Amino acid sequence: MQHDVDTVTTARPIKIFGINEAGQEAGNGVIGNGTPPSSGIRTIPWLQDLPRTNVWHAWQATWRDVIVLDADNKVIVIYNLTDHDLGVPANYQALRTALIDAAQATP
Repeated sequence: MQHDVDTVTTARPIKIFGINEAGQEAGNGVIGNGTPPSSGIRTIPWLQDLPRTNVWHAWQATWRDVIVLDADNKVIVIYNLTDHDLGVPANYQALRTALIDAAQATP
């Protein structure tokens, strides 16, 4: 999806990256890697949350959430990929639209 939204001109850039929950560091070697996961090619930038920052808690994140932020880094949309498989064109389009709308919104 990053490549797709990169083709759209928006007021602010759209950057997609992952944040791993604090305490779940053991999986960092394979999370976000290409297919198959053992390929070692990370498909998105990956950050590790820490207990002292705990953005997962601050954003009320759950596993497989895509959290769309506004220009002030406030949560405006939470889109769960377990509930909304991006293989379904309507779900893909809904998330794409949410990202573009957030990048176009006036702060």
